[in-house]
Amino acid sequence: MDPVTQGMFTWENFFLILFGLFLLGTILLDVAMVVSLVRVGDERRQLIVWKAGAFTLLITVLTQVFDVVEAVVLAKKLQSNPFIDLSVTAVTYFVVLLVLKKRYGDFERGK
Repeated sequence: MDPVTQGMFTWENFFLILFGLFLLGTILLDVAMVVSLVRVGDERRQLIVWKAGAFTLLITVLTQVFDVVEAVVLAKKLQSNPFIDLSVTAVTYFVVLLVLKKRYGDFERGK
């Protein structure tokens, strides 16, 4: 068997590719989150974006509080991973944004 192709499809490679796709997806979600916050729209659109932003802030703050409480209870050093924080923030924002768009009606179509 050719040594170059040997071991090409291992579980490590599969999970590395999966992680790369997740990383690319979260980068795209972060960019899209900033773009959706900056875009101007009507009052309904602003309400949806404000509610999604407020709920995302609540989730982000609660996860930080849980991290601090866990560190105090377990008497360990406080560790925060910015990649995980940004990923959770971006995913939370877009899930809430999709739910609110469905509830209050979609944004202007085609814009």
